[in-house]
Order: sequence, then C-alpha cells, then structure tokens
Amino acid sequence: MMAMALVLAACGGGKLDKQVRSLLVKGDTTQVAYDSLCAQVLAHPDKYKQYVDADGDVDHARLGQLIADVGSKLRPPVMWDTRRYAGKQALSLTVYLERSGSMVPYDTKDGGGQLKRAVNDVINAMPQGSRVDINIVNDDIYPYKGSIDQFLQDRDIYASTSDVGDAAYTDFQKIFTAILQAQRPGNVSVLVSDLIYSPRDTRDVSVDKIFNEENSLVTRVFKQYKGKSVVVQQFMGDYNGKYYPYNNVPFQYRGKRPFYLMIIGDTRDIDALASDSQTRSIVDPRGAVNSYRFNQGQSDVECCVVQGLGDQVGRFRVSHGNQLELTNCQGDRETGIMCFTLAANLGGLLKDDATLCDAANYDVRSLNGFKLTVQPIEPSMVTGNNKTYLEGKTHLLTLTGPISNPRDEVRITLRNDRPAWFAQSSCSDDTNAGIRNFASTTLGLDQLLGGIFDAFNSGNYFTIDVMVKR
Repeated sequence: MMAMALVLAACGGGKLDKQVRSLLVKGDTTQVAYDSLCAQVLAHPDKYKQYVDADGDVDHARLGQLIADVGSKLRPPVMWDTRRYAGKQALSLTVYLERSGSMVPYDTKDGGGQLKRAVNDVINAMPQGSRVDINIVNDDIYPYKGSIDQFLQDRDIYASTSDVGDAAYTDFQKIFTAILQAQRPGNVSVLVSDLIYSPRDTRDVSVDKIFNEENSLVTRVFKQYKGKSVVVQQFMGDYNGKYYPYNNVPFQYRGKRPFYLMIIGDTRDIDALASDSQTRSIVDPRGAVNSYRFNQGQSDVECCVVQGLGDQVGRFRVSHGNQLELTNCQGDRETGIMCFTLAANLGGLLKDDATLCDAANYDVRSLNGFKLTVQPIEPSMVTGNNKTYLEGKTHLLTLTGPISNPRDEVRITLRNDRPAWFAQSSCSDDTNAGIRNFASTTLGLDQLLGGIFDAFNSGNYFTIDVMVKR
C-alpha cells in the first residue's frame, strides 16, 4: 500500500492522473484533450501546484512528464508526445452578449429561443473544465452577475439583465477594442449581436455618412491586432417586440430577424477549434444560415502527395523527407502529360464544398501550365492501400499538365474573396417592416463586415508549393 501511495504521488495524485489515464485508454490525444488537463490544473492551482509555474501558468514540461509516467504504466504502454503544446494555453471562452433595445425581442418567453440556443451551444462545446466568462455589452462592458449554469437555464436573459448599462446605443469601437485587448493565447471571444451600428445621437446625420464611419472605424480597430481570425455566423431568430430603426422612430414587429455570432481569436486557436470534432461546432454551428471566416494570416493546410491513386498519369518519385517535392518526373509516353494528386485537410477553412471544389476560386502558378481540379474525399475512396494518405484529409487537389520545364515550382492558392451574402444581407433603410427583405437584412451589414474584410484581407486563405523536377 505504501508503494502504491508513492506511485500516486509521483503521478500527481487524485483526479488529474485519473483523467490522464482515461484519455490515454480512449486514445484521445488531441489538443482539446490536452487543453482539458490544463484547464483542470488552472481550476485548482493549489491542489496541482507542482504543475503550475511561477507566473501562474501551466508548467507544460511537468505536465508532460505526468502524462509520460501514467502512459508508461499502461499495458501496453501508451505514449503521448505533448511537446508541440508547449507554450499553448488552455482554451477559455469569453461571451459578450449585446443588450440594446433591438436585441431584447430576440429572447422573449413566447419565442423559439434560437439566439439563446446558439449561445448555449457555444458554451457547452467548450472542453470540460474550461474557463467561461460572460459579459453584457451596450454603452460599455459589464460582467454578468450570475453563474454559468444560471445563464444556461435563464429563459429570458434580457429581462434578467434589464438594469445593465444603457440600451439606447452600442459602442462597437469600445467593445471590439476591449475584446481584442483582453485576448490572450488560448482565449476565444464570442460577440452576440444584431451587428447594427448604432452610435449615440445620429440626428440629422445621413445614413451614408454613418456607413462610412462604421466601415473605417472597424477597419482601423481590427488592423491593429495581428494574427487574428474572425468567424461571423448569421442566424435567423424569432423577434417579437419594439424595433429601433435608424431614424429613431420605433415600431412593433413580430417575425423573423437575423442575428450574428462573431467568434474572435488567434488564428491557431480558431484552427484548433475547427480541427477537433468536440469543438468544431463552435466555428461551424448547426442552424447558421451563412458563415465566413476572416483570416489575417494564412491557415496551415496539412497535405501530401497521394501515390498509387487511379488518376495518376506519368511517373514521379516523392522525395524522402519532403512530401511536396517530386523528382524523376516523366509525362505519359504518348501525350507527355503528367497528373498527380494532393490529399489536403481543408476542414479548418470553414468553407462549403461548392466553394472548395470550384477551381475558379483558386490561382495556380506553374511554368508547365498545370491545371487544377478539386473534389471531396468520400469514405468509399479510402482503401487499405491509400489510407495512410487520405486519413484525416478532406479533399483531393489534382494537377494535370505537360512536363516541358526541368524544374517547376507549382503554387496553389485559395483566394480570399469577399462573399456575396454580405451585400445580400445588408440594407440601407430599416424605417418600417414593410420595406423589401426587412426580415432577412441588417442595416449597414455590408459596410461593417466589409471593414473587417479590408483589415484582414491578405489575399489568400492558404498557399501550397509543390516542387516538380524532371
């Protein structure tokens, strides 16, 4: 018994080593799983002080040693290399719920509750033990006074927060700036809003002037913060109450109206959410009508050349240690054409197949004139021979062209084009419910989202370079 006690002490003891063992037994060695361990340590720093460094952050080296110790005692032993997580912080979530006059009718007791469900789904998708903070925003940012459980169970959240702030206007400059300033690695922020720019006192100010103001304001704010990604999601929700239009003459409206979730975080943290099945719903939720990911930096796309696929034409060798370099390339004996295929994981880009499989959305630079086709990977395509290449990938990128140059660096890029739904979901007049498409449009949406697009537009979502040598 004394020996057993010593083993438990060496492993950290208590719940943490049991949690590590459970993850290893299940084979769950994802980043989200590791983040759940970090969250457990940070939630109980006194209990797990041997895994906390002098700055109050997770000591990744010691936590990694605990994982190695627990894994080595399993039969058979299980190894989990956590070194790639060094320096990464446990995932945390900060919710910013707008409480303006025109937001209140989205969460009445007689409505369908679409807005509250969308927010609750984000909270519930976070790894167990993750830190979650909730703020109410309008003229300023106010911490929510209740617990997370109280928020999740509240059937009329706007009635419960009726005494918070000034609902007459929303200071987006202050809110966006505060969100971006407060973020640390591992933190993901979610703004829940109708995204209607409503500054204080717009009397006698033209709507065009307001639109230009919001566009330049948003561009200026987001341009200051590098390495960020923003995912904007459009939902439709039941609306029953007073609507406050641009001309400040409110009217009663009952019907559908769009609302939005804006997910903001470091690009690598958004990539991590998208790549893990447990958290992917945060950035790719059920019920969203439209979605778009703004990237300040290009996403890393995992890819490799697939060997032995049926579409292969001609001959080549994949260089040892470099999956994206082809040597000894020869075209077909009769046509001189070579065809090779890349398997890539494009899931983190949060694009539908209509976008990803349209070659017109890509640019291909090639001396040999290679042409691109893209198709999704279907389960039926995976065989014992190609499983190594296709597993964990979502799409096949096939390049076809002659081998006329001895050396060709083929560059594939997916352009970051502004989506049509920004303009289609935007209007310049919301003064009455009888105007065209009132139920499906948002005042000045194109200008606001266009401002973020201008701040983030780096030209491409990703770049893949393949070296082709004769």
